[in-house]
Amino acid sequence: MSDPTALVYGLAVAGASTVRALLRRGWNVVAADDVITDERSAVADELGVELVDTPRGLELDDLLRSCRMLSPAPGIPETHDVIVAARRLGVEIASEIELAYRWEQGRPGGPRPMLAVTGTDGKTTTTLMTVAMLRAAGVSTVDAGNTDTPLVDAIADETLDALVVECTSFRLAWAPTFRAEAATWLNLAPDHLNWHFSMQTYEDAKATIWANQRPTDAAIAFTGDVTVMKRQAAMPSRRLSFGIGGDYHFRPDGPGSAGGTLVGPDGDIATTADMRRSLPHDITNALAASAMVLESGLADVDAIARALADFVGPPHRLEHIGRWRDVDWYNDSKATTPHAASVAIRAFDRVVLIAGGKDKMVDLAEMATDLDRVKAVIAIGQTRSSVAEAFDAVPVVETTEFLPAAVERAAEIAVGGDTLLLSPGCASLDQYPSFEARGDHFRTLAHSLNGADS
Repeated sequence: MSDPTALVYGLAVAGASTVRALLRRGWNVVAADDVITDERSAVADELGVELVDTPRGLELDDLLRSCRMLSPAPGIPETHDVIVAARRLGVEIASEIELAYRWEQGRPGGPRPMLAVTGTDGKTTTTLMTVAMLRAAGVSTVDAGNTDTPLVDAIADETLDALVVECTSFRLAWAPTFRAEAATWLNLAPDHLNWHFSMQTYEDAKATIWANQRPTDAAIAFTGDVTVMKRQAAMPSRRLSFGIGGDYHFRPDGPGSAGGTLVGPDGDIATTADMRRSLPHDITNALAASAMVLESGLADVDAIARALADFVGPPHRLEHIGRWRDVDWYNDSKATTPHAASVAIRAFDRVVLIAGGKDKMVDLAEMATDLDRVKAVIAIGQTRSSVAEAFDAVPVVETTEFLPAAVERAAEIAVGGDTLLLSPGCASLDQYPSFEARGDHFRTLAHSLNGADS
C-alpha cells in the first residue's frame, strides 16, 4: 500500500514546518501557494516536494482528489477556493496544531500536558506569562503554535515537559480533536472577518479550544465576556473563571490604592507590588495564566510570584519605550483590533493616541469607548478617516497618511503627564509587512525625535 498524500497549502513558516513533519512521518506531500516567491521555491526544492502555483477550478479538484488530507497554512482563509473545494469533495482538513496533537498522542513516552490560550486579544502575553510561570517551577516548556515555533516543531523536542499553545482561530478552525488539559479563552471581539465567513464561524472556531476536553480538564473563561461565559457553560470540563467575581480575581488593597492581590480559589497568589508590570490588562492576563498552571497542577503560587516579579511582556504590546519631557511613550503596535486598542487606552488617564492602519472590515467604534481618557488622536493609514470619525468627540482629531508625520504631530501636542500611545486598532499591512515592523519604526522615530533627551 502506497504512502498517503497530503496537500499543504501555503509554504511560509508554519507550512514549511508542516511539510517537514509530514515527510518525517512517511507522508507524500504536495505543496501549493498563491504567492510563489524565490524563498518558497527554494524551500520546496530543499524538501523535495512539488510546488503548485495557484491551482484553481478542475486543476484544484484533481489535486485534492489525489490527496487524503489538506493542511492549510494559517493565512489561508476559510473562504479560500481550496477550503471550499476540500469541503465539497470530502477531503479532511487539519491544521498544524491538529496534526501535532494527534502525533503527540502516539508519543512512545506518552503525551505531555498541553496548556492552550485563545482570544481576540492578549493571547501572546498570556502564553508567555504561562511559560514563565512553568519555567519558574522547573518545568521545561516553550510557547508554540501562533509563535516562532509551530507546534509540529515543538513536539519534536524531547527535552520539553509540557507545551503551551497559542491558538488562533485560523488553527482552531481545522482542529477537530485538539485538546488541552487547561485552556483559557480570554475574550471575543470582531476580528478577522476577512478570513472567516462570519462572526459566528469565528466564534465557533474559538470554542473548539474547549470542545474536546475531559471532565478532569479545566476550561477557564473571562467573567467580563458574556459570549465566552455562555460558550463555557456548555462545555464538558471543569469550568473556572477569572475576573470580577471569578474563581481567580483581583482584590484591591483599599479605596484610593492602586495596589492589590491576585487571589485564587485556595487563597492569595501574588501582589501587584511584586509584579514588574501591573497595568489592568497585565493583572487580567496574570489571573488567566495563574489559573492554567494551578489547575493543571504544573506550578505553585511561589513559582507564579517569582515569574511575575520578572515578567515584562512581549515587545509591541504596551511596550514602554521611554519618557521624554515627562511624557511616557508606549508602543502598542500589536493592538491590531479595536478591542485591543480600547484596552490600551483604558490603562492611562490622558492619552495622545496614534491609531489606524489596514481595514479588516470591523467596526472601529469600540476603540472610542473611553473618550474622557483621550486628549488627542492622530489617525493614520488606510482607515484614518474611519478612525477620525470614531473619535470625533475628542477635542483634537487630525489625520495624516504616514507614521513619521503622526509621531511628530503627537509629540508637539503631548505635554508633561500625558501618555503618547501608538495603539493602531488596525492591521499593519497597508504600509508595513507586520505589526513588528510598524512598532520598530515607531520606536526608531521616538528615539530619533527625542535624541539626546532620551
